[in-house]
Amino acid sequence: MPEYTHNIKFSNKGTRNEIRKNLIDIFLKEIPGTGKGVDASRNTYFVETLDSGNRIFLRRPAWLKKGFDFVIHVENVDFGKGLERRVRTNPKHTELFEDLEQKKIENPKDYLDLYDFLERVYNCEDVSKAEYKHLVFKSGYDLDLIVLIFKWFFIEQDIRDWSYSGRTMCFTGIPKK
Repeated sequence: MPEYTHNIKFSNKGTRNEIRKNLIDIFLKEIPGTGKGVDASRNTYFVETLDSGNRIFLRRPAWLKKGFDFVIHVENVDFGKGLERRVRTNPKHTELFEDLEQKKIENPKDYLDLYDFLERVYNCEDVSKAEYKHLVFKSGYDLDLIVLIFKWFFIEQDIRDWSYSGRTMCFTGIPKK
């Protein structure tokens, strides 16, 4: 089966349930596979464009193949930092938590604002890039990457762990103000 590519715009505004339902409704339009391996359907969803021009995309099915799960990737970003056998374009929660910890140490004042923006994303609000452009951090990943990846981490957690804490488990890993 071929791999299907989709370009979607997706708002983070609403309730957790509305956001989860809206994304699952998109996934329900996928053409089903007819078996394993080459007979499985594969879908890539381009969901965000960063200031760098790189895009955030979702891949389905995920490796664990648990229902509507997906893996979040960023074009042209090696989250393995050259230390792994191949380029790894999918971030891990811990890598972004560590990046935020460095930002907190580097600029505690601006980190307070960054934390507030991440909290708004956690609370299902859309946050525009213009709102956090004034924050200054020299270390780590760009702010638009951080904010938008967390948007998708939260959504992914709400889908995968809906019956449990969902996005809350991810949010509690963010270094406190």
